[in-house]
Amino acid sequence: MPKAFTAVFAGSALGFAGLQMQTLFRNPLAGPFVLGISSGASLGVALLVLSGIGITGILASWGMAIASITGSSLVLILVLTVSFNIRDSMSLLLIGLMVGAFTSAVVSVLQYFSSADNIQSFLFWTFGSTGNLSWQEMKVFIPVVVLGIVIGISQAKPLNALLMGENYAQSMGLTVKKVRVALVISTSLLAGVVTAFCGPVAFLGLAVPHVARIIFKSANHMILIPATLLLGSILLLTCDIIAQLPGIDLILPINAVTSLFGAPIVIWLIVKRKNISRNFG
Repeated sequence: MPKAFTAVFAGSALGFAGLQMQTLFRNPLAGPFVLGISSGASLGVALLVLSGIGITGILASWGMAIASITGSSLVLILVLTVSFNIRDSMSLLLIGLMVGAFTSAVVSVLQYFSSADNIQSFLFWTFGSTGNLSWQEMKVFIPVVVLGIVIGISQAKPLNALLMGENYAQSMGLTVKKVRVALVISTSLLAGVVTAFCGPVAFLGLAVPHVARIIFKSANHMILIPATLLLGSILLLTCDIIAQLPGIDLILPINAVTSLFGAPIVIWLIVKRKNISRNFG
C-alpha cells in the first residue's frame, strides 16, 4: 500500500509541477528536469547523502525532504530571477540546462571524495523508486505534496490569466509577483519532495500536461489541474506496475520505465496534434 500511495501522489505532484511551470514561462518545453529544478533537488540530496551525515528515523525523512526542497527552490528562484530580464524562451531553457550541468559537476566532485558506501546509496537513489517509503516516511511525503497541490490550486484563475501574458494579467488586476511567489513555493515543494523520496523521476513533469491538453482539448486550468493530477497518478502507477518484471524478483528503475514507455506515446500524440504551442499565447 505505501508503494501504491507513493506512485499516486508522486505522479500527481510531478504532473502538476510541470503544468505550473509551462504556464508560468509560457513554454511547452518547461519542466522540472529541463529547467534544472530536479537537478537542484538532486544536489541537495547529494550534499546530505554523500557527506555521510548519520541521521536515522523520522529525522532522516525530514532531512531528505528539506535538503531536496531547498535545492529545488534555490534553482527555481534563480531561473525566475533570470526570466525577469530575459524574455526569450530558448535562452531561458539554455540557462536551465547550464544550471543542471553545474549541479551535475558539483555532484561528481562530491562523489569523487565520498566513500564507496555513500556513493552506492546515492547511485541507487538516482535510479528512482516508489518502493522506498514506509508508513513513517509517508507522514512526511503526503502532507508536503498535499500542501504544494493546495497552493497551486489556489492559483488556478491567475494561471489562466498568465496564458494571455503578464501585461494582460496585470490589466485584469492580478499581482503577478505574488502569483510567481506562490507558484515558486508550490513547484519547489512538489518537485523537491518527490525527488527526495523517489529519486529523479523523468518524463512525467514535461509530458503529463501535454497529454491532458490533448485528451481534454482545453487550456482552461480549471480543467487541466484535475486532469494532470489524475493522469499523473495513472501514468506513474502504470509504469510502476510495468517495472515489476513478472516471474522475476528484479524491479526496473522507475525513471527508465517512465521514459521508455511514455516518451513514444507522447511523441505520437504531439505529432498527431501537430501544434502544441498554440496554448501558450
